[in-house]
Formats: sequence, C-alpha cells, structure tokens
Amino acid sequence: MPVALITGCSSGIGRALADVFKGAGYEVWASARKAEDVAALTAAGFTAVQLDVNDGAALEQLSERINQQHGGLDVLINNAGYGAMGPLLDGGVPAMQRQFETNVFAIVGVTRALFPVLRRAKGIVVNIGSVSGVLVTPFAGAYCASKAAVHALSDALRMELAPFGVRVMEVQPGAIESSFAKNAGHEAEQLITEQSPWFPLREGIRARAKASQDKPTPAKEFAGGLLKAVQQSKPPRLIRLGNGSRALPLLAGLLPKGLLEAGLMKRFGLRGQL
Repeated sequence: MPVALITGCSSGIGRALADVFKGAGYEVWASARKAEDVAALTAAGFTAVQLDVNDGAALEQLSERINQQHGGLDVLINNAGYGAMGPLLDGGVPAMQRQFETNVFAIVGVTRALFPVLRRAKGIVVNIGSVSGVLVTPFAGAYCASKAAVHALSDALRMELAPFGVRVMEVQPGAIESSFAKNAGHEAEQLITEQSPWFPLREGIRARAKASQDKPTPAKEFAGGLLKAVQQSKPPRLIRLGNGSRALPLLAGLLPKGLLEAGLMKRFGLRGQL
C-alpha cells in the first residue's frame, strides 16, 4: 500500500486530499495543529499527527516513525498554509515573517526532514502554491510573495532531488471551496484599524480577503485532479486546478502591466487620492 503524508488536513483542501487519497488506497498520514482536529482525523480512519510544520524536532520524529512503520514515503503533499491579507506596510516585517515561516520555510523544513524516506521510496513532493504567485494583487502582497517563493523553490528542489529519484510537482490552485477566505478575512480584520492610512479603503481589503471564494471549485474535485496528476507515470512539473487557475496567469502574461495594475486597483478600491 502506498503511503502519503499530507500537512494541513483540518479542513478544506487538506481534508479533501486526505479523503481522496485514502479512497484511492493510500495509507494517509494526515497532520493538523489542533488536538480536536487530530481527533476528528483519527476518527475518520487516518493516521493522524498533531504537527507544527515549523517544529524541526517533531518533523524528525515523524520521519523516523514513517521509516519504522513503512520504510519509505511515496507522496508528500506540503499543503499547510494561510493567507496574510492587508496592506504590506500595516503588517510590516512581522507579518511577512509569519507568512513565510508557514508558507515557505516550512516546505523546506518538512521536505528536508522527510527526504530520507522519500528517497527510499523514490517518492514525489507536491507543493501547494497559488495563482496568486503569478497574478499579484493589492492587499495580499505577503501572501503573493510567499507563493511566488513556493514556485521558485519548487523549481530548485525539482532539479536538486532528481538524482535521487524524487520528483517535485507544484500545484497552483485557483478559487477552491475552503475556509481560506474566512481565515484570510480574520487576518485582515486584525489590521483594519482607524490608525491605518488605508482605513478608508477597508472594504477593498475585505473584498480581497473574500476573493478566493469567487465561484470556487469544490475541494473534492480539486483533490481528484491532483490525485490523477500524482498517479501519472510522468507527473507534470506544474498543474493548475480550480476556477481562474488558467485564466488569471494568462491575464498576467498577456496584459500590459499598467493596464493590469489599473484594473486591480479599481477592483479593490485604490483609485483616487487619500
């Protein structure tokens, strides 16, 4: 039985991936941070792991557990992440650090810890990026930057892991039905205060936080598409799944930069002077 480890399985994309891979015959190790989510995953029949993806010691212990029980890891899906929304200068460096720790640094940390078992099984690493790493919007600068970094490190890892038989695939989702918008909205509200120079534009900030749920693709459909890609004899280097996942990068590549920025500024209420 092939073995898959999926991070960030408490809900949304992560939980849908766990369900779909389990249904396809994988032994699924599903991680979450909160104890109540781990309990729910255990009840659903997964090998549930309470895990902070930035905890190096816990990652080493997890790798050893997988090695002892299975000897190798066939699929690692780096899914854990969140969206920091709001003006870049309001969040400042601390918000950027938190965003990169979870969305970027953790990918390297998790993959590094699991590399020995991935190497033994000649497995595949799947990094969940975003079309937001290609089409950058206002009020999501930290998130967009983190997903652009995921794209770059996926390309580097693909070349560096190839001699060991470990493949790397990046996924750039569009709008997927999940709790992402709710969590992003909560993040944004922490920054929307009367002390912010962007306070008069708060509705634009809220609109950006909700944008990921604009006609979203069901998470189960997304997970099924990713499973199909992983099971190909030669998995693609990059796949785009979900509403807008193809159209938005196309717009970013074809439209003149000035025109694209003008459209995005209008969409999120940034026209005019404050």
